Amino acid sequence: MSSRGGHWIQLLRLKEAFAGQQVTFVTTVPEYRSMVGDADFRVVTEASRSTKIRMVIMALQVLWILLRVRPSAIVTTGAAPGFIAVMLGKRLGIRTLWVDSIANADEMSMSGKLAMRHADTVLTQWEHLSSDRVQFHGAVV
Repeated sequence: MSSRGGHWIQLLRLKEAFAGQQVTFVTTVPEYRSMVGDADFRVVTEASRSTKIRMVIMALQVLWILLRVRPSAIVTTGAAPGFIAVMLGKRLGIRTLWVDSIANADEMSMSGKLAMRHADTVLTQWEHLSSDRVQFHGAVV
């Protein structure tokens, strides 16, 4: 699950890790469907903290997807849809993995900081950002 742009590109770079698994890709851009082949693909409303009504709509869409698909794990590269998925998924007993944006070299992303409170595992692309709660295992994206 990811937002548009760089978040989506980073998620696609992890696609090989999902080989042999049943995967549902969720993003905010319908045109990205062609990038995931035959994999299940879902679209949620684009939203941010400045569009609160849209954020509520997106959260309900994410919840609906989680209840319908019943994933065993959520992997996200952020931002808003990923945070919502991690927050809701954790409460539904789904394992969650947050991969923070490679673009955030000086500090964790805002959504990554929020996700740390909910995600089972948080990964950073930058060794100097690792901590007891944020892991670094090399550049994973």
